[in-house]
Amino acid sequence: MSTTVNPYLTFNGNCEEAFNYYKSVFGGEFDHVSRFGEMPSENPMPKSEKEKIMHISLPLSSETTIMGSDASETFGQVFNPGDNISLSINASTEDEAKRIFGALSEDGTITMPLDKTFWGALFGMCIDKFGINWMVNYSYEQK
Repeated sequence: MSTTVNPYLTFNGNCEEAFNYYKSVFGGEFDHVSRFGEMPSENPMPKSEKEKIMHISLPLSSETTIMGSDASETFGQVFNPGDNISLSINASTEDEAKRIFGALSEDGTITMPLDKTFWGALFGMCIDKFGINWMVNYSYEQK
C-alpha cells in the first residue's frame, strides 16, 4: 500500500446534510459514519453536539475518498469558512507517518500531536509553515 491524499472537509453543523448531497451526486455508500456522542470523553457534552458528525467518509473511487466532520466547539474547534479544508494523508507505515508529520509540522503549528487514538490509528493534525491544514493517519489495522 502506498501513501494516499484525500480532501477532508469541515462543516458548521451541516456535515450530514452535505455528505448526503455528495452521495446523491457521486453515488456509493459511506465507508464510515460516527458522531461526537459515540466517542469516549471525560467531559460532559451538550446534547446538541452529540449528534454532530465526528467523521464520515464517502469513497469516490478506489484511490479517492472525501471525508468530513462538523466543527465542535466542545473540542475547541472553530468553523472558519475558507479554512475548512484539510489534506488527509494515509501513510503506509508508522515510520512514514512519523516522518511526514514531522516534516509538515516543522516551522508550522501542531494542532493535535501525532499519537495513538481510540479508533486504532496513529493520527495528528498540523498547519504547515505555508498555512495548509494537514491530517496524518496510519491505521494499525492495515496489512
